[in-house]
Amino acid sequence: MGQLRIGAVAAHFGRDLSRAIDKLEGIIGDARRAGVGLLVLPDATLGGYLSDLARPDPMALPPGLTENSFEIRRVSAMAGPMVVCLGYAEEVVEAGQALLYNSAVCVSGDGVLGRHRKVHQPAGESLAYAAGTRFTAFDTPVGRLGMLIDYDKTFPEAARSLALDGATTLACLSAWPASITDRASRLPQDRQSRLFDLYDQSRAAENQVVWVSSNQTGVMGGLRFLGQAKVVGPGGEILARTTSKGGLAVAELDVEAEVARSRRILHHLAELAPSAYSQCGDRDLGRGIDQSARSGG
Repeated sequence: MGQLRIGAVAAHFGRDLSRAIDKLEGIIGDARRAGVGLLVLPDATLGGYLSDLARPDPMALPPGLTENSFEIRRVSAMAGPMVVCLGYAEEVVEAGQALLYNSAVCVSGDGVLGRHRKVHQPAGESLAYAAGTRFTAFDTPVGRLGMLIDYDKTFPEAARSLALDGATTLACLSAWPASITDRASRLPQDRQSRLFDLYDQSRAAENQVVWVSSNQTGVMGGLRFLGQAKVVGPGGEILARTTSKGGLAVAELDVEAEVARSRRILHHLAELAPSAYSQCGDRDLGRGIDQSARSGG
């Protein structure tokens, strides 16, 4: 693949879909001028996140969209040759019932390349969204990717399953707020700010992958989002980052070469000992290790 410029976005997106599309025109345009080939936007880019995490108002949820909705097709057209990951509220009718999923989609000018529904749900999110059930990597023009949505990254097994599925770049799209119960006066000192950075660096280093972390900024209802978008290398080093304000973090690297270099002596995926992890409840955790080791992925 060679050198790739990766962009992670920190920005505020609310309920107004038209305003979001206008804002995306500017962000994607800026990324294109910066030579970005992979752009990761926040969770809930289209329609915003919840305004109350503990007791979501059922009458004030984000608008439900599908992959065929105008807004997603418009972002796909904007992307052109760029690969773009973004979050939205996905509306699905199952057994005659309309459900919302907190979802992410990866698009280019060729259409939808991959998708993910958030699996792990914090606090009262389950009152607003149905939960996804799997983590699956997919191939793109910039390599094999996997996606997670904010709280998913708290669980090491989520990122690990995508790495075992061959993903060398993991995109984590967030609407990650400051602590609700113990908020600090300054965001950089907030407990959730520390955890956000810790998880980003740990998941990259654990799996020896490139990690791209986006996040919302600003305020939605009672939630104050952290920003702190970043690109992390396979050794856990932060290559580029934003502050709590909006911005675009851009890093350039050869993903495959950097991942292979980090795994040359210590290859965490190949050296797993799945038989020792029976208490994790997934006795197939190591499935795919041999294939991953052979491919260097």
